[in-house]
Amino acid sequence: MSLQTDPAALWSTLTPGPDGLVAAVVQHVDTGEVLMLGHMNAEALARTLARGRVTFWSRSRQQLWEKGETSGHTLELRGLAVDCDADALLVQAAPRGPTCHTGAPSCFFRPVGEPPAPRPTEVFEQLFAEICERKAGRGMTNRDGKSYVRDLLAGGVAKIAAKLHEEAGELAEALAEDDRGHIAREAADLLFHALVGLAHRDVPLADVAAELARRMGRSGLDEKAARAPAAAEPDGPAPSG
Repeated sequence: MSLQTDPAALWSTLTPGPDGLVAAVVQHVDTGEVLMLGHMNAEALARTLARGRVTFWSRSRQQLWEKGETSGHTLELRGLAVDCDADALLVQAAPRGPTCHTGAPSCFFRPVGEPPAPRPTEVFEQLFAEICERKAGRGMTNRDGKSYVRDLLAGGVAKIAAKLHEEAGELAEALAEDDRGHIAREAADLLFHALVGLAHRDVPLADVAAELARRMGRSGLDEKAARAPAAAEPDGPAPSG
């Protein structure tokens, strides 16, 4: 997408360094993950805004560089923010493929010390993306060339629903115990199969997030009472609060 912003006017508010550049930190628009660091001059910023694909100034080659121009792994512009000193930009983008030239999703994949715990949203996004890859016939299989996800999808709603019932029962049993690790494993199984069900019906995670966001700040009892009788579940979930 292209932002309706005058590039020259925006650049005039920035404070580039002696080399005429500002730092450009690229962030995944959906997960918040930091993808890479680049630099922009006035022309790179104007090109980014006009074309909707993130473009940098390459300091090593001394020329404009559109991310993904050779690999196809572009960064589609979704938003911009200026830092408090006006010498750096936060670029929100939707990556098309891995951002790092090594094939990693982010250039920042080498933690110092103990790596931080993964963020739930990031894990769900990556897992759902992998499930969709399997549905498309791509990606990891076992040594016999088989894929559990594709096997589930081939079985359709009946097979996926059976696994959901099974995993929900196992989670319910685990909750009766005082074993956090067991509970986490069973919850992971249930959530994984729920994601497979969403992929089977082509329901994006964003739709689920939007529905949960709609329920935020509202009593779960009021939310359940407001549903149409046909849509209400016998023991419907408590949306929030």
